[in-house]
Amino acid sequence: MADNKKIIQRLKKLYDAHREDIESRLLDFEKERTRKNNDESIFCELAFCLLTPQSKAKACWNAIETLRHDNILFRGSSYQIKKRLHCVRFHNKKAGYIVIARKVFLENRKISIKKTLDGFHDTLECRDWLVQHIKGLGYKEASHFLRNIGYGENIAILDRHILRNLCRLGIIHEIPKSLTRSQYLHIENKMAVFAEQITVPLSHLDLLFWFIETGEIFK
Repeated sequence: MADNKKIIQRLKKLYDAHREDIESRLLDFEKERTRKNNDESIFCELAFCLLTPQSKAKACWNAIETLRHDNILFRGSSYQIKKRLHCVRFHNKKAGYIVIARKVFLENRKISIKKTLDGFHDTLECRDWLVQHIKGLGYKEASHFLRNIGYGENIAILDRHILRNLCRLGIIHEIPKSLTRSQYLHIENKMAVFAEQITVPLSHLDLLFWFIETGEIFK
């Protein structure tokens, strides 16, 4: 118990040191949610989150920027997309995921995604829909996407960085090899309770754990 208290004390101290950076990053995400005529930017975030499993986040974002610059992300074929994803693991499969997702939100040959997202009663309902309708998107990726477009206040991105820290703190006993919906919600709730106990907002705690693991606050 004493060791755990020391870990929490260090965590709070680190949070105090980086709180402004975390708040600034979350404000960037919030601005994305309220910005008008940004359907293509929102789809970029979705495509990014489809690429991230077992791949480095920065490499995935660089790939998305290249695809957008080359005018391929919104119009290119799966073959054209995968040629620019060699820095991403399972690039053949993920290129297909992007094309399939694009079809879901295509309206009059343009991406129309914001209208769909704004039509849900709450973030949890929206996340369930995304997992059910977007191939290649699990709860972790759907949570990541929603956080990156300003809907992440009450959800957690349970990637390996977060799970490792939750295990270190004794919030979970081991890192699960895979997560069902019920398991995801159970761990997410435990993380939310812990966040409330240490008076650090859940969305802040997520980025704090990411910083601990990677040394930066990215996305």
